[in-house]
Amino acid sequence: MNYRHGLVIGKFYPPHAGHHHLIDTAAAACDRVTVVVAASTVESIPLALRAAWLRERHPQPNVEVVPVMDDVEVDYDSDEIWAAHVAAFRTGLEAASGQGVGALGLPPVDVVFSSEAYGPELARRFAAAHVPVDPPRDRFPVSGTAVRRDPVGCWEWLTPAVRAYLARRVVVLGAESSGTTTLSRALAAHYSARGGVWAATRWVPEYGRVYCEEKLAAARRTDPGLWIGDLDWSPEEFTLIAERHLALEDAAARSGSPLLICDTDAFATSLWHERYLGTLSPDVERLHARARHDLWILTDTAGVPFEQDGWRDGESIRERMSARFREELDRRALPYVVVTGTHEDRLATAVAAIDALLGKGWTFTAPL
Repeated sequence: MNYRHGLVIGKFYPPHAGHHHLIDTAAAACDRVTVVVAASTVESIPLALRAAWLRERHPQPNVEVVPVMDDVEVDYDSDEIWAAHVAAFRTGLEAASGQGVGALGLPPVDVVFSSEAYGPELARRFAAAHVPVDPPRDRFPVSGTAVRRDPVGCWEWLTPAVRAYLARRVVVLGAESSGTTTLSRALAAHYSARGGVWAATRWVPEYGRVYCEEKLAAARRTDPGLWIGDLDWSPEEFTLIAERHLALEDAAARSGSPLLICDTDAFATSLWHERYLGTLSPDVERLHARARHDLWILTDTAGVPFEQDGWRDGESIRERMSARFREELDRRALPYVVVTGTHEDRLATAVAAIDALLGKGWTFTAPL
């Protein structure tokens, strides 16, 4: 049977495969589906972000996602509270239409799709039919509560966008020729070897290095004697480097495990801006503030021979930059550990710090 206007309501905190199955089922049965994302101000995932995730996953032309702030408590035995919730949902429907529901606006809701026990009562209050969709969750054994309790255990039921948001991002940074890339590769391999959901653990190479190599190679086509220190730099280049590196991070996090290893970040890029142009970069600093990094691992230069590969500054600059990284990490109170010693020692220290981070789990505020 085809319905004119279906309604799906949920917190989607966060959305998972069961939610998407519910919406897809409604979209296949209705001319139009309104998905109301009902969030409260106490919840820790922003309402706009949840709505954006659903819009990305459900681009069907007959599906409209409507964010609604609903700070009414939950009490299924209270007629007054039921009425308050339904009023909030209707306000969202009317806002989506621009002309209200009925008359020349949206057609009235004639069916409600739900996997919850309250579905029949919700449908009754809209004078609509009720279609239950896998109430026992046999097809997708997952719930929002389960995801919030154990994101790693529910990883397979999450979309790429939600995975990118939840993935723990660990930055490996340090001065030139201090082993950041070697450690980044080793960490990704270590966690991938754990198997299961961790098998997809990835690392993101430093985009700034690629950019520098390409810039120097282009300059040497006209002057083969140029060195990296001979090049001129603009603030816009550092912003571009930080933007592209963050984009690579986001892409990797969407397809990876609950852990992403990042070889440098916008924080480090801003310090390189300072190295070449004299000040930290406001634009790159804004990108650093936007990024969601959880731990920094600083590679000490002690015991690591300096290797000049044709584009690095030099050993004296290496020591100054290493000290500057540590100074700024301290000043900003960013969570970090310093790794030193042999490669095995560095890996063991980094793994212990990452395991401690993962052991803390994920924190979500309780919904109403």
